[in-house]
Amino acid sequence: MPYTAPVTEFDFIFDNIVGLDRVAATDRFAEATPDMVTAILTEAGKMAETVLAPLNRGGDLQGAYLENGVVRTSPGFGDGYRAIAEGGYVGMSADPDYGGLGLPMAVTTAVNEMVGSACLSLQLNPLMTQGQIEALEHHASDELKAIYLPKLISGEWNGTMNLTEPQAGSDVGALRSKAEPNGDGTHAVTGQKIYISWGDNDFTANTCHLVLARLPDGVPGTKGISLFMVPKLIPDADGNPGARNSLNVVSLEHKLGLHGSPTAVMQFDGARGWMVGKPHGGMAAMFTMMNNARLGVGVQGLCAAEGAYQHALAYALERRQGRSPVEGGTGTILDHADVRRMLMQMKAEIFAARAIALDNAVSIDMATATGDAAWKARAALLTPVTKAYGTETGITVSQLGIQVHGGMGFIEETGAAQYLRDVRVTAIYEGTNGIQAMDLVARKMMDGGAAMFALLDEVDATAAAGDHAGLAAASTALRTATETLVGMEMNDRFAGAVPYLMGVARVLGGHYHLKASLAEGGEGPRTKLARFFLGRLLPEAHGLLTQALAGAEDVYALSADEFAA
Repeated sequence: MPYTAPVTEFDFIFDNIVGLDRVAATDRFAEATPDMVTAILTEAGKMAETVLAPLNRGGDLQGAYLENGVVRTSPGFGDGYRAIAEGGYVGMSADPDYGGLGLPMAVTTAVNEMVGSACLSLQLNPLMTQGQIEALEHHASDELKAIYLPKLISGEWNGTMNLTEPQAGSDVGALRSKAEPNGDGTHAVTGQKIYISWGDNDFTANTCHLVLARLPDGVPGTKGISLFMVPKLIPDADGNPGARNSLNVVSLEHKLGLHGSPTAVMQFDGARGWMVGKPHGGMAAMFTMMNNARLGVGVQGLCAAEGAYQHALAYALERRQGRSPVEGGTGTILDHADVRRMLMQMKAEIFAARAIALDNAVSIDMATATGDAAWKARAALLTPVTKAYGTETGITVSQLGIQVHGGMGFIEETGAAQYLRDVRVTAIYEGTNGIQAMDLVARKMMDGGAAMFALLDEVDATAAAGDHAGLAAASTALRTATETLVGMEMNDRFAGAVPYLMGVARVLGGHYHLKASLAEGGEGPRTKLARFFLGRLLPEAHGLLTQALAGAEDVYALSADEFAA
């Protein structure tokens, strides 16, 4: 399906909204000049438009399948993957000592969005590898780094994460996979893992699994879990793929969407594995990968949203239905008020979610470059918001895209439904959006709300600069709600966690939209879009924050029997 990469949009947000210049001003990222960033985004955008976008529909119609124990991928996916790998896009932010480009996460985030908007099923593969690279950089031994990082960064090999088991979903601590010492520094890993994205393929030379398992002396729960590198093919003395390991793909899931991405049930039968990090420290190491993935999955929501928006807009500009209610209009359904309302919401939500994600990425980069605790806290605070709001935006915009198509949106041949089918899982994997919201109101509030208040100081400054009473009032409401929230019992917080997170997203969205309006001088298309968001979507924050403080009593009012009555 056709796709146009929003390179100028990234440039605008970097220059006027999230301050990428601050990242380039650090010694760590001094090479990320505006010219270099634009050049990288331009080339990545061309690849997304010309190489990857043509694969998207075919990947949906002819998905991955298992043939005699071998995963067969969708037509053209191998060539598409090689284009990503050869362009250096897998290891953009990876350590240059191992072949990475050492670029800011903000730049990687923008490239990942374009790759995913063009073909989300394929983008999942390098996204998982990027997370594995980061986990190995932080936690693996020098020996493991030397073997695996160059191959993963080059894209010769791909990486996965293996957490979930049939009885251990969100409750990872309930896993049963075990790791027995072999006596030579390696371990025999045994167990079954499910929902493993890109658990195998037919175009990389090796697939490297990071697997959570429990040592014989591991205590129950998450504190007894260790992390192991378990490759499909065991590297030989020269670091090349060697003997087959004792693992296999049992089956591939039949899914609502993302048909081009093979989601595997993996069986490990005494497979040889190497510990990553310390014994019983698996969750700490895996969280490095998961936090990377949470930013990435939030952006996957954006990927679907951008694709769905472009698809719906193209249809609206062609479809003629009824008499135009406006003089000098297009003569198409774009002239109708409700169609315009939907497209305006789609565009406004995308800008807000994209700005949140890129602000999050810039915060990660500043924390990396400076080690400053305030930047670390800011990045941590924005991560659950990025993941949850980004994916909810993907779902909302994709379903609006179907509605813009009318009856044709319900017909698979138009491709409108694919965006919704593909994006729906993003609100579930890498921690459900409910878990993201619980993290926001629990762990991220252990500072008494200090990081949130610092962020709201920025919102207040924007509201003052734009003389916008509505944004100022919403910021005050969020500040008050946060002050109340940190004094509530934990389960009362959890009952209102999702509306609280969405209220945060609405306020931040207003902040970024108003900044965009100010950047263009208060007149122009960005100001018009900001006016829509600030007038129609920002007011929702007040209702959401009211829900956030309602407590848990009404949620538990019905008994189990009354639910079924």
